[in-house]
Amino acid sequence: MEVEVISKEIIKPSSPTPDHLRHYQLSFLDQLSPPVYNPLVLFYTLNGDSNPNNITQITNHLKTSLSKVLTLFYPLSGRLTDNLFVDCSADHTGIPYFEARVKCRLSDVISNPIPGEINKLLPFELDDVSEYSLCVQLNIFECGGIGIGACISHKLGDALSYFVFIKSWAATARGEADTVAAEFVSASLFPPKDTTGYDPSVGIVKKNIVSKRFVFDASAIETLRAKYEGKITRVEALSAFIWTRFVDANKDQQGVAHKLYNVLHSVNLRPRFEPPLPEHSFGNLYWIAVTSPVKLGSGEECYGLVRKVRDEIRKIDYEFVKTLQEEYQVHLEFMKEGRERLMRDEVMTFAFTSLCRFPIYEADFGWGKPTWVGSPALTFQNLVVFMDTKSGDGIEAYISLSKEHMAKLEADEEFLAFV
Repeated sequence: MEVEVISKEIIKPSSPTPDHLRHYQLSFLDQLSPPVYNPLVLFYTLNGDSNPNNITQITNHLKTSLSKVLTLFYPLSGRLTDNLFVDCSADHTGIPYFEARVKCRLSDVISNPIPGEINKLLPFELDDVSEYSLCVQLNIFECGGIGIGACISHKLGDALSYFVFIKSWAATARGEADTVAAEFVSASLFPPKDTTGYDPSVGIVKKNIVSKRFVFDASAIETLRAKYEGKITRVEALSAFIWTRFVDANKDQQGVAHKLYNVLHSVNLRPRFEPPLPEHSFGNLYWIAVTSPVKLGSGEECYGLVRKVRDEIRKIDYEFVKTLQEEYQVHLEFMKEGRERLMRDEVMTFAFTSLCRFPIYEADFGWGKPTWVGSPALTFQNLVVFMDTKSGDGIEAYISLSKEHMAKLEADEEFLAFV
């Protein structure tokens, strides 16, 4: 896919940030988050009467609404400084907005999505986090369809924060007057700390990594849930299945089957406060549940993994959140130790994050909801991202592995039988 950037500009908020908001403090959890961008590309076919007259109308519509919504999400237009705060003063605001021509049809991308190619529809490399907290690229296909590539710095917000922003931007574009503004409370809940000795960039990998998209339809998911028995969720069933197929497919490779594994699941903390935080609470309000799976070869690894994952996630409750707030040093040392073991190659991690049930397909900027929403290739190894299919009953799994491990997984007959 050939993509040519034809224009670049800086979009500023439609009104200046008030003086008392010009210094946005990062939270402790923001400080621990990796220096990467959270990205997605929203594709719109723009058929029929809903198609704007020309690309000038589309881009002016997006830029005007973006300028307006930035006043509600003021930290996103500021400049990130030293993993400590965001400078939102008048001279340091505005976000990069690119326009690009894509030399193919939108249907060519949607019919055979390749995550690595989707990266071309984003304005920056995902691990090249600059001072900008938000960046946008409007991609114009030869057929008239468009793809809106938006990246938000993970230093400021998690996946739910991303969707809160996209939803508000789309509502602003539709002219809704009662757009819900984000609540920037993370630093008051988790004040910034001295994180000396902790490197949040550990684990970011680009070389020898390949990302591929696999689709599990509703019947395949239900078959797996029945196979593992018990009342387990779709994500729990797929997590167990993908992890065990990965290990089994690569068991002959040195160090895979007998490595010490940590299986990681991202957990949203908002509903685990007392009282629960609203969904539009902005920031990195998540934690990682760490599960050490049962020994492979016992024949019980799938069942055992599901049970242990559920137990670890349940531990992240109201009491855990209190300790995270009050005894942050204990949790920081735990994170440091995990990073050090990873660097010493003592442990292999396999991480899962789920965007299922998030409002992925609700972003209507005035010309209808997305035809498809796709993820680019992310800069982590042994990572699986789950997203609902547009119909809502299937799940797309974006899997990032080393080239050798991916080749083995793709040759695994049991894995292929379900995708």
